[in-house]
Amino acid sequence: MTPEQLDEIFHQTLADSRLSRGERKALSQILADERPDASQLAVFRHQAFAVADEHLHDPRDRQIVEWLSGVMKVLLPPDHDQTVAEARFSPGQDCVHRVISLFDHARQSAQVCVFTITDDRIADAMIEAHGRGLRIRVITDNMKALDRGSDIERLRRAGLEVREDRSEHHMHHKFALFDERLLLTGSFNWTRSATVYNQENVVITSELRLVRAFRDAFAELWEKFR
Repeated sequence: MTPEQLDEIFHQTLADSRLSRGERKALSQILADERPDASQLAVFRHQAFAVADEHLHDPRDRQIVEWLSGVMKVLLPPDHDQTVAEARFSPGQDCVHRVISLFDHARQSAQVCVFTITDDRIADAMIEAHGRGLRIRVITDNMKALDRGSDIERLRRAGLEVREDRSEHHMHHKFALFDERLLLTGSFNWTRSATVYNQENVVITSELRLVRAFRDAFAELWEKFR
């Protein structure tokens, strides 16, 4: 969908100065089909305010819209203004790009519980996020940490907190929590082969019951692997 097409949709829905239930549903379906990331949603919000501004004539009304736009930026930071329910698939770049995006937009913490990490692009995003103050804790499998190309030692040297399952069994989870409000899980290992060759998936959700369940599981494993 182009910006011009979205602009036309906004103008059509504003024609009677109200957003009907049907229009809201249609707009929600468009967003579900487009799967915009946080930065794209911010652009869409800006477009909506711009369309509203075009229909105002009283200067005081424009001041009110500007005020509302500023408040929205504070109250609706990226990835916090909607219920999140996504699925991404590989081979292809969708999964890895979404993982990187979650690190880019996280503000406070990331809790990573992944069997193996060898994709340098993801490791780079983690190190960069750590550098801007994001607290990142990583749980992984000790045997996979020794694999050729593993990024675990590099993450540890960069200052990230890392713990390993040193039992005779495997820590085979593949999930991560961002700001304790977004959960990423699925079959996708954080490796190049998972992106290029494998049939894999990730699911991203803000469903609170699932976030809490995985948060508790992470906390239990973090203590277990001290």
